[in-house]
Amino acid sequence: MNTTSSSPLQQPQLTVDASYRVPVGERALILGGGGSTGNAWLIGVVAGLFDAGLDVTAADLTVGTSAGSTAGAQFAGANPTALFNDILAAAPQNAVFASGRATPARSGAGQNNGARPVTDHMERTGQILEASADMADMRRRMGAAAMDLAEAMDGSSARWRATVSARLPHQEWPERLVLLTAVDAKTGEPVVFDHHSGVDLVDAVAASCASGFAYAIGSKHYIDGGYRSNAENADLAAGYGRVLVLSPFGGRTRTPLEWNMHLAAQVGELRSSGSRVETIFPDTEAEHLFGINAMDLTLRPAAARAGFDQGRALAGSLSEFWR
Repeated sequence: MNTTSSSPLQQPQLTVDASYRVPVGERALILGGGGSTGNAWLIGVVAGLFDAGLDVTAADLTVGTSAGSTAGAQFAGANPTALFNDILAAAPQNAVFASGRATPARSGAGQNNGARPVTDHMERTGQILEASADMADMRRRMGAAAMDLAEAMDGSSARWRATVSARLPHQEWPERLVLLTAVDAKTGEPVVFDHHSGVDLVDAVAASCASGFAYAIGSKHYIDGGYRSNAENADLAAGYGRVLVLSPFGGRTRTPLEWNMHLAAQVGELRSSGSRVETIFPDTEAEHLFGINAMDLTLRPAAARAGFDQGRALAGSLSEFWR
């Protein structure tokens, strides 16, 4: 277990990217990104499976990206049922975005506390995507834009770290293998954190979720792990016999298909190398809870319930696959 404590003002001793030292195993759980509602849905699915007798949190490998990194860290420190019940019991709060802005939570039909900031972010990043020649170019451009935003927002990393820390029931890396994805904001190089990386769990999660400004860990800065390849980063499970992918975005991608970064391409590569792969996407009737509404905290209970129902319904068919 890593006991190194790092804050945005300290310089951790980073080691080589963890993707180079992933041991081969049997079962891998992939937790994709998807904002606040995506995190709630992930917890709901896993809690539903757990309630029906299938515990997927005991995977040999867990890969978390953005909202999935938060979920992966939460599963390492708490029972899925408890996490699910906490979502249902929580009163609506202010929505806190990786851009550093907060919007008061509201209730009532037709009100969406996250729409404008999410729309702004989508428009801004969409322009960067259109101007990018390939994935590496896109990462560098996204990183440069995030660095500019971080410089304009004094203290943003410290505030974001406090927000992330409050979400985690346990703040030490677990003994089992958990990989959390990010991208180096200055170089555009993909980064994968594990308990050997010299970065504490809170910082790794905060970096993986930094979809707006660049998050500082010492002198280095990082952006959202969804920019590494796609919102799932399922390629990190290469060599695993059984791979279960939970994708709040339903496997969709904003990158051009010719870049070959979308989930279907990753799943195809895993299967061609011998892995059995199952994917779980939100049901069609729950799709309105994600996308533009991903940061609306008032929708978290509904997203969690939708995931829970899916998990319970799928547990029987997934039991043979997983066990």
